[in-house]
Amino acid sequence: MPPSAEDSQAPLSVIVPVLNGARQLARTLDALRPARVEGLVREVIVVDGGSRDDSREVARTRGARVIDSAPGRGRQLRLGAAAAEAPWLFFLHADSRPDPDWIGTVRHFCASGHDDRAAVFRLRLDDTARTARMMERGVAWRTRALGLPYGDQGLLLSRRLYDAVGGYGDMPLMEDVDLVRRIGRRRILLLDQSMTTSAERYRGAGYGRRIARNLSILALYFAGVPPVRLARLYG
Repeated sequence: MPPSAEDSQAPLSVIVPVLNGARQLARTLDALRPARVEGLVREVIVVDGGSRDDSREVARTRGARVIDSAPGRGRQLRLGAAAAEAPWLFFLHADSRPDPDWIGTVRHFCASGHDDRAAVFRLRLDDTARTARMMERGVAWRTRALGLPYGDQGLLLSRRLYDAVGGYGDMPLMEDVDLVRRIGRRRILLLDQSMTTSAERYRGAGYGRRIARNLSILALYFAGVPPVRLARLYG
C-alpha cells in the first residue's frame, strides 16, 4: 500500500523484524493501525529473515512494506532502518505490541525536541503468573539503573541520533544491548507506557531457567564472547 499525502508528513517509521512469526506479527501490526490513521506512523517496514510461514502475506495485507533479508535480527533491523524515510524510528519485535494509549505519549516525545534521546516502554508479559510480574519489575529496574533495556521494550529514537551512534550492528544476538550501550544510560527515557510481549518462551522453558539463561548470555557478552557463539547457546 503506497503512502498517502497525509502519511508522507507523519513523523514515524516503524521497523519490525520477523522470522516465522505470522501469528504474533498480525497482532502487532493491528496494534499499529490506529497510529497510521491518526497521522503518527508514516510507514511500517517488516524485514523478513526467510520465514516459511505466512509472515510476508500477513505484513502485506496489513499495509506494511516487506523487505527480504538473511536471518539475524541485527541485520534485519539495520536493513529496515536504512530503508526508512521518516525522521523518527520505532523498532519493534514481531511479538511485542504497544498498549492502546501509546500514540499520544510517542507523539509528544517526537514533538518535544528530544532528538538527542531515545525512549523505551515498560515491559509487560502476556501472562498472569506472579513470576511474570516479578520479572517486569526487574526489567524496569535494569532499564532505569543500568540503562539496559532489551528489544522487546521497543526502541524509539530520531534518525539523527540513530545515525550518530552508528545504528544496529550486523549481529545475530545482543544487537539491542550493543546499541543502547552506545546511546548511553543518560540518554534513555523509560516511558510511562507498556509494551505487551509474548511470554511463550518463558512459559515453555520455565521462568527460572529462561531468566538464568538470559543472565548468563548477558554476562558472557560482557566478558567478550562473540555474539555468533552466544546465538548458538541461546537457541
